[in-house]
Amino acid sequence: MVESRANRSSDPRLAAGDVIAVTWAFLVFGASLALLGLAIYLLAVPTVTTDPTVTVPRRVGAILALVAGAVIVTRYVRLLTAIFRHRDLKRAHHTMRVDLIQVFLLGVLVTVFFPLVWILSMSLDPRDFSRPTGLTIIPPGATLSAYINVLTQPSPNPVSFPQLLGNSLLVAGGTAVLAVIIGTTAAYAFSRMVFPGRRLGMLGFVLVLMIPPGGTLAPLFVLLNALRLRTTLLGLAIAYASSALPFAIWNMKGFIDALPYDLEEAAQIDGCTRTQGFLRVVLPLATPGMAVTALMGFLTAWSEFIMAWTFLTEPSRFTLPMVLRGMIGQYAAGTPWSEFAAISVLMSIPAVILFFVLQRYLVAGLAAGGVKG
Repeated sequence: MVESRANRSSDPRLAAGDVIAVTWAFLVFGASLALLGLAIYLLAVPTVTTDPTVTVPRRVGAILALVAGAVIVTRYVRLLTAIFRHRDLKRAHHTMRVDLIQVFLLGVLVTVFFPLVWILSMSLDPRDFSRPTGLTIIPPGATLSAYINVLTQPSPNPVSFPQLLGNSLLVAGGTAVLAVIIGTTAAYAFSRMVFPGRRLGMLGFVLVLMIPPGGTLAPLFVLLNALRLRTTLLGLAIAYASSALPFAIWNMKGFIDALPYDLEEAAQIDGCTRTQGFLRVVLPLATPGMAVTALMGFLTAWSEFIMAWTFLTEPSRFTLPMVLRGMIGQYAAGTPWSEFAAISVLMSIPAVILFFVLQRYLVAGLAAGGVKG
């Protein structure tokens, strides 16, 4: 039996929802009018100062507020027209839900991007300030001099930026490769084979995960020093890999556990050995897990400086995090904040590029089928 319009309108829950949706529409419409009026006021009233740190942000903010206010007013004029002319309350509910989600997402976006905007603005600021206390989106006299200084002479030591970048890429890339190779093979053994100490070994990896990286500094120092690898980039990559391997093994074991063993059995029936089945069946299907493992291994070594600061002694083997740490003086006034921000921005670029490259392979690996034909 179809419920009549009168019975639906008498539902108290529906009526309460309608009131909330219409009230929301009026509140947002009023707020957009106030925003529009504030933007017009800021553009019409002249400022009492000519300081670009005040006038430029004010003008930019007023223009953005004017555009946002005009868009919101137009949208809610149409919504209120639909409500009062056509009683389109469904549209009011939909608009309220969409706007609440957008407000939440905008809040998350501002929270995430605020530090990035701050560090980028600080890298373009030519002023010699003692400490960064405020945010000027467009600093007066914005220049790329900090980037030029960092690229030409990143530190007082006789080492160039390309050499520092190459050292960091070698260490981080070596850590990622070691984490993927050792982590994947060890995870396969723990997932597919039964041997004494299997459960105890996995428990040991959990215990290692609970130890902070600084807790293994002393034993790694002694071990690498005995192997004569302490002051080399290879030794540093091995030290970083030791920190990345517990997560790599746990991550890859969970991924391999989810792969059906029937595929390997079918490959063995077709004549593949266990090693061939691992290389031809398991590894292609484990591409997403390997991508995550490689990314985490790379990030583990890319921004870490405590072990590098402890192990490395020759400037020709220094990494970018060591130079960034060396810029920090004893007090805040002794830190070149513009160059500090510039090298921070430059350091983030390789990690972002790697993330997008591995994201592409991750999506391709998830979309690939395990059985074809």
